[in-house]
Amino acid sequence: MTLEDLLLIMLCYVMFFIELQLKCSSISSFIDYSEFDGSQFICSGSEDKTVRVWDVETSKQIESFNGHSSEVYYDKTIRFWDFKNNQQLKIFNGHNHWVNGIKFSPFNGGRYLCSGSGDSTIRLWDVETSKALHIFNGHKDCVWCVDISPLQSSNNNNNNNNSIGVIGGNGYTICSGSYDTTIVIWDIETTKQLISFIGHVGSLRSVKYGSNEIGNIGCANTILSGSGDNNVRLWDIRSGKKIQKFEGHDDRVMAVEYSPFVVNNGKFGDNSNVICSGSEDNTIRFWDIRSNRNELYSIEGDNNEDQGILSFTFFPLQKDKKAHDNIKNSRGFNLCYGSGKGSIRIWG
Repeated sequence: MTLEDLLLIMLCYVMFFIELQLKCSSISSFIDYSEFDGSQFICSGSEDKTVRVWDVETSKQIESFNGHSSEVYYDKTIRFWDFKNNQQLKIFNGHNHWVNGIKFSPFNGGRYLCSGSGDSTIRLWDVETSKALHIFNGHKDCVWCVDISPLQSSNNNNNNNNSIGVIGGNGYTICSGSYDTTIVIWDIETTKQLISFIGHVGSLRSVKYGSNEIGNIGCANTILSGSGDNNVRLWDIRSGKKIQKFEGHDDRVMAVEYSPFVVNNGKFGDNSNVICSGSEDNTIRFWDIRSNRNELYSIEGDNNEDQGILSFTFFPLQKDKKAHDNIKNSRGFNLCYGSGKGSIRIWG
């Protein structure tokens, strides 16, 4: 049995499409997943200026927040909402152009937030004090996507006590992707550029850090990127060099993720070696990071209702939480994506 056959078996359940379609009135550019009080929710930001919260189990919208002055992904502000009490909590102002990419820190309980903007800067915010801590300058064009480096394993026991200075001193960094076709890694404490990755010939649309968990297959010390040149690339942070280039999409790659699926020498393993990418060609494609020759599998969106995959995320099946702790059981996850015509779909 080939590697491709194994992944096909692993993903065959995807063909039994969950008829869960959450409909916004226009482009659903941003989606994210959250659990609260034992329930699962999808949050979406749209061209119609609204932020909406959906209950996964019922497929119903439970909240709609109106406050952005323009499309959510072209507004200059960052807004915090309390969806339980249906109210706006705070606003971050500072960027003088649209804010597209935002990311909470995986340390300090998500206290820090970084944002990328059309003003070509990245800002680091303290959510608790509502203050901008640092501004990162250096890109020559709009910053579309950002990420914060994963929690350092050596700090697992005391990460709640870290200050921003300790975070920088311990090697935490920010990664940004820009319309200028470069990816830059920044030192949080000094705001200096550490590494610049050059190779894409189109604007960067998505960047992700790989996990630094011990034993992770091929993901530690890596950056995954998707670009307007239709390609996906995997980079080595230590050398600053490209590891792999994945070609196959026919349009801009808007989202990339390290997936929870695993194929390891003909058997399912404990750590992911599969990445995936979503594109405006209306497909989500799966790749083995150990080989850039061919894609493993692809999911096609609805040609009439979707018009391109703009974002996606994985989340655990609530009814099988044990599977979330055992990635060998690939059926423990669903995949949710947002599309160019407003549909939000869940596969599982």
